[in-house]
Amino acid sequence: MPKGPGESSKPTQASSNWLALQKTLSKKPARTTDSNAERSRKRRKLELEPSPSPEPVKKSYASHSISKPKETPAADQQDMRNGESLSALRRMISGQATFTDHQKLPGKYLSLDCEMVGVGIDGTESSLARVSLVNFYGAIQLDEFVRQRERVVDYRTQYSGIRESDMIKAKPFDEIQKQVADLLKDRILVGHAVFNDLKALLLSHPRPMIRDTQYYAGKHKVVKSKYVALRNLVKQELDVTIQGGEHSSVTDARATMAVYRIHRKEWEKGNRPLPHTKKRKQADRTAEDDADETEGVADVDAKTDSAFPGGGRKGEHTVEVLLTTFVLYQ
Repeated sequence: MPKGPGESSKPTQASSNWLALQKTLSKKPARTTDSNAERSRKRRKLELEPSPSPEPVKKSYASHSISKPKETPAADQQDMRNGESLSALRRMISGQATFTDHQKLPGKYLSLDCEMVGVGIDGTESSLARVSLVNFYGAIQLDEFVRQRERVVDYRTQYSGIRESDMIKAKPFDEIQKQVADLLKDRILVGHAVFNDLKALLLSHPRPMIRDTQYYAGKHKVVKSKYVALRNLVKQELDVTIQGGEHSSVTDARATMAVYRIHRKEWEKGNRPLPHTKKRKQADRTAEDDADETEGVADVDAKTDSAFPGGGRKGEHTVEVLLTTFVLYQ
């Protein structure tokens, strides 16, 4: 009940509920303070704990002063054989090789190959029609057609690659013979069954200066056959197909030289060293002259001084028969 003016007021006593509420409120800040302190302690503990170190990084060879030696690819190892690149030899056979001016010189080694045409009755006798010489690198030193004085019965184009039109630019036999003799002098002659080619040219060459791939392949057991064909030998050693159709004496001469280069170190071991000669010009020397083999003195002579009237026949013809033929055509 409200009191009137002039009346004195006594302080009222707080109820028990109010007192209990105050006690409850006074306790809550203490709990909050305790929880905050606990969280701060946990935070400091986490900061003090060391973080796990990352895994150590392995150092590569690049971080060392000594680099790891480079390994030769397996493909490169397979391409090399006895110090010769098989792919380079294949390019040489196919005529895709390029030559420096020095590599175009005759050098120490020359490879010879010839092509024949058929003369005589039914064209069964062989007459020299084309002569090719290449050097150690496959560069052509001579490639000439030989003029025929006898009627050609069979050009054997499917094998020789020679046509009647090729005879227009043909040169006399004696001229070609002299060029070949001059080139072979003081040089090693490489060929496949090369004595047949020398017989057709009516030339001789010192046996120590001849490297016949057919003979050496049989002697050193490169093939089982004693008289292996050139196309089979080249297919085995270089996996290159030659003489698939028309032959080329240039291609055959290059293929023969390629086979010889593969086996040169082994085949030359059994050869007797030849005396040194200074007849060849120094400007005509090429890189292969510095090989293990020494130079020898060649003695290439024509079997006859008389001019032979046409391509040399490949067969059993004596000089007397050839001279008789020459008289008949005069």
